[in-house]
Amino acid sequence: MSTPTTMQAACIDQLGGPIRIAALPVPRPGPTDVLVRVVASGVNSVDRFVLSGAYRTPTPFPFVLGRDAVGTVAEAGPGATAFKVGDRVWCNSLGHGGRQGALAEYAVVAADRLYPLPDAADAQQAVAVLHTAATAYLGLVRHAGLQAGETLLLEGAGGGVGSAVLQLARTMGVRVIATASAADEDWCRQCGAERVIDYHRADRYEQVRHAAPEGIDAWWDSSSRNDFAAVLPLMRVGARVVLMSGLRDTNPVLPVGALYTRDIALHGFAISNASTHDLAAAAHAINRLLAAGQLRARIGATYALADVARAYAAMAAGGTRGRIVIAV
Repeated sequence: MSTPTTMQAACIDQLGGPIRIAALPVPRPGPTDVLVRVVASGVNSVDRFVLSGAYRTPTPFPFVLGRDAVGTVAEAGPGATAFKVGDRVWCNSLGHGGRQGALAEYAVVAADRLYPLPDAADAQQAVAVLHTAATAYLGLVRHAGLQAGETLLLEGAGGGVGSAVLQLARTMGVRVIATASAADEDWCRQCGAERVIDYHRADRYEQVRHAAPEGIDAWWDSSSRNDFAAVLPLMRVGARVVLMSGLRDTNPVLPVGALYTRDIALHGFAISNASTHDLAAAAHAINRLLAAGQLRARIGATYALADVARAYAAMAAGGTRGRIVIAV
């Protein structure tokens, strides 16, 4: 089937929106690029920061939104020899750094940011975990360096990132104490949490202390509360903090004394800054779990490409339990 000359895409013409569905030229791949016919994409919170300008990154207008793409190879440049037309593939690092996004019928992806999709993987299930699972891998392995037998306190465990952290931690042999809403307790246990504590409880951190009397080895708060004063006393000497939420928190309390006197390391990271080497390592782990059926997501809603603006509005409003997928 020949590639058309135009495509539908969800884009913005200036920071702050609005999002529009436009007929844009199908992009042409360079020598080491691959043109992907997109089958499924998704919406991520970081897209909203890019859209608003809160997260500064080059955005050549009209700028197509979206990080994650699952699809098939439509064309491969002469230097992209690892891919051939018809291959099922995925990418989770579009829509940033000047790279046009995935919320379109076609997307150009650099070959070193594109990965094969395992035959057993469902496109929509896969696209729902690509961004969160890579974030989980980088936080657990690259930054916190967690080892089998160590204990992680994970807050906001019922969300997309939290769910992925639970599933990857389970495969690593890491014990996880999770905080989440009571409605998410069963889901968190299915994903691998050993103990789930209702985050509404006033004594939730005392409950953590009882669950880990020897102290915790790492703390990851994906809920943006980042209550250092309450959690640092629960941490062992040499523990690690994974910090990847709270962009709007401009005046956090950081008890520096408790950090340095207990050799606690603070690892702040954003997946947008990850190198292609780190993303490839995460992709290898993700593909292994997808092929084995050990990585899944709750899909809370599915929208058509024409309804992308509604999808972002639904994500901003909250209340959707699970990831939002765009069927292209």
